[in-house]
Amino acid sequence: MKRVLIVEDNADLAYGLRNNLEIEGYAVHVADNGPEGLRCALESAPDLVILDVMLPGMDGFRVLKTLREKKRNMPVLVLTARGEEADKVRGLKLGSDDYVTKPFGLLELLARVEALLRRGGPAASIERFGDVEIDRAARTVSRNGEAVELAPKEYELLIALLDANGAVVSRIDLMRQVWGYADSIITRTIDTHIAVLRRKLEEDPARPRHVMTVRKVGYRLRR
Repeated sequence: MKRVLIVEDNADLAYGLRNNLEIEGYAVHVADNGPEGLRCALESAPDLVILDVMLPGMDGFRVLKTLREKKRNMPVLVLTARGEEADKVRGLKLGSDDYVTKPFGLLELLARVEALLRRGGPAASIERFGDVEIDRAARTVSRNGEAVELAPKEYELLIALLDANGAVVSRIDLMRQVWGYADSIITRTIDTHIAVLRRKLEEDPARPRHVMTVRKVGYRLRR
């Protein structure tokens, strides 16, 4: 049974989430403040954390930042207030896996929870293409058995391409998924990060076999 930790100080919302997640077959624990949520996440290592941004004692960003610093890599779904675009961007930069804006539809949240747990499950933990191996649980990458150091955004970009399962992903969609926003003026950022990925992961970066450009559209990952 998958275990979900809800860190939410709104008692009514937490109660509703807990009930519905339990109906779906999850084991659920609730913490109503930041320090308690952090303690529970560190000690019980849940399969997924639903984390509100505005919490007493310690805000959700500090909780998330501490979890990632301590190498706790369980999926984290951040709850943000409507219209707070900066919160979404900040959460993604700190290592959140997804976000839902309040007020949200219950079916949408349940679908996102299911998707994150499926993506982070044991079967999906280790993935390979060519001589590259990605361990999602540990957030590590290796090539020919040797560790490859990727910056956080380089890693997230690689994961976004992996999750597309060979489909083309546009630069705008990559900006949304990895950076949390989209602007055609700054999509050159994507090209720069792609070039770095090729230098680190391809045998011949000038003639890539895996990180492929689709002209005038975006990029795809060929296994």
